[in-house]
Amino acid sequence: MSEVAIPYYPVNDFSPLMKGMVIGGMGVVHVFLAQFAVGAGILMCYFQWLTQTGRVPETRRLMESYFTALVLVSFVLGALTGVGMWLTAIQVSPRTIGLMVKEFHWIWATEWTFFCLEIVSGYAFYRYGEAMGHRGRMGLLVLYASAAWFSLFWVNGILSWQLTPGSWAEKGSVWAGFFNPSFWPSLLFRTVVSATIAALVACLVVNTLGNLDARSRAVLIQRAAHLLAPMALMPLLAAWYLGVIPPESRTWALGGSAAMTLFSSLAVAVSLLIGTYASVGLLRQSFSIDGPGAALLCALAFGATAAGEFVREGVRKPYTVREVLYSNSIRPADVAMLRRIGSVARDPYPLRDAARYPNEQLRLGARVFRFQCSVCHTLTGANGLVHLAGSWTVEQRRMNIAKLQYTKPYMPPFAGTPEEVEAVVQLVAWTAAGEPKTWPVSTDAQVLERIGRWLDEAGPRAAGRDRRGER
Repeated sequence: MSEVAIPYYPVNDFSPLMKGMVIGGMGVVHVFLAQFAVGAGILMCYFQWLTQTGRVPETRRLMESYFTALVLVSFVLGALTGVGMWLTAIQVSPRTIGLMVKEFHWIWATEWTFFCLEIVSGYAFYRYGEAMGHRGRMGLLVLYASAAWFSLFWVNGILSWQLTPGSWAEKGSVWAGFFNPSFWPSLLFRTVVSATIAALVACLVVNTLGNLDARSRAVLIQRAAHLLAPMALMPLLAAWYLGVIPPESRTWALGGSAAMTLFSSLAVAVSLLIGTYASVGLLRQSFSIDGPGAALLCALAFGATAAGEFVREGVRKPYTVREVLYSNSIRPADVAMLRRIGSVARDPYPLRDAARYPNEQLRLGARVFRFQCSVCHTLTGANGLVHLAGSWTVEQRRMNIAKLQYTKPYMPPFAGTPEEVEAVVQLVAWTAAGEPKTWPVSTDAQVLERIGRWLDEAGPRAAGRDRRGER
């Protein structure tokens, strides 16, 4: 019998804020700051070259203010959100993060080494750069920029592995998983995004500098805008990325899921807007922007990053690691077993407020919801089951939950017994009714038989999956 890990969710099991939103919201902020840090290294090296070659002497003044913004915003908030990401990941999806650490612990250690080098070199420049000569300043900046980009390099391999493990499962090789099919398009795309964010932040910082004449401000903004030129590669890199990800994932982003298609379109539209604005300005050598405009473009870039990260996470559905772990941390190979023994048969954790449920069936439904659903759903809040299934009849709820992977193809199959399906159905009905103090127990044998038949018809695999067998 396969060993089934039971994830523990110490946060409120039935909060109106679904658990996935916690790590998702923090992740967007962290990714934006991390990519800013990478792009800032590239921009600072470029501006140092302009300074020491005498091409644009004004860049020396911008560099000091820019690096202060980098340290105060990216270094501090980036470190805090980085720690927060690990904390929330361990709480929300311990089995996923555990697998990532198990398979790539040496990669993580390498990334942390580069991250430490990035922080040390960055703070060294912040503290001593003003007193150093051009050669020393450039050396520190090159060290910082290289460390920041290689930190991205190592993290990108692990994150892209989640969607496209490639031949990792067959070969069992760390490098087969790391250099997976989406590694290079993802890495290059993130590098372009990093340069874009750094350039937009530079435009914002330029407009905060006092005692700077209009000509010098325009020159600095136009030089910073040079880092927007690689945005021309974004359509090609995006097409490359879409071409190597699984067909089902590509479908979610291109019309198969309304939410993911909307966010994909948003990311494309915002990137196109920024890219068009930059390209026209660069071609006419008249790229200029005031403070409010720069702030707006930075906000748009953050929105595009958020939309892109939503899509990147969403297209993995119904997996957190494709073909290995479903989004609720259940392994595909465990579904058939859990349908025999019950999904919460080995769950040792009590409900926090079990007394509020009128009967044992509802308590069972609450435990099943916590185990199988609560990472991505709430009962009445964000992505709430009552809202999603509230218009269904009781019989529709039974069939749709039993055939979950076909009702919603980006959902994992229901991994439990007919009794557990009925318990969830009754939990949704009881909640929708306003949580009355009494509620009848549903134990009709014919109902359970029908649910069992629907579970058998749906099978234990995800919809659209290759039927040659489970890994």
